[in-house]
Amino acid sequence: MKYYNLHIDFPPSKKTYKEITTILGKSPTISKTKNLNDTEDPSDWWLQFEEDEENDNYGDFINTFMDLLEPKLNDLKKIGVKKEDILIWLVYEYKHQCALGFSPKELKRLGENGIAFNIDCHNMVK
Repeated sequence: MKYYNLHIDFPPSKKTYKEITTILGKSPTISKTKNLNDTEDPSDWWLQFEEDEENDNYGDFINTFMDLLEPKLNDLKKIGVKKEDILIWLVYEYKHQCALGFSPKELKRLGENGIAFNIDCHNMVK
């Protein structure tokens, strides 16, 4: 299973959370342990797509997230979100081998926009 995540950190604020949702035009992934009705203000915004090994829907996740972010970076900056606050993150659960590859264009696009990219790989022992 692969989890493709767009993660944005910000100082705790329900207002900022809602503004990010409006700017990006996407409903965030809601954590199973928290919701916006909590008394604690959220400090991150998160969008996740899942892909299992039989259903390869989001293989081009870097470009998908960058297409969403690039035209909105100035609007995000206006509400206090810096490029350093944005992370694209791949979590890969594998059974046999963890093998990942990325095109130079994708990595260049991330670098030119100052967006961090993390990868976590976990062996699914059964």
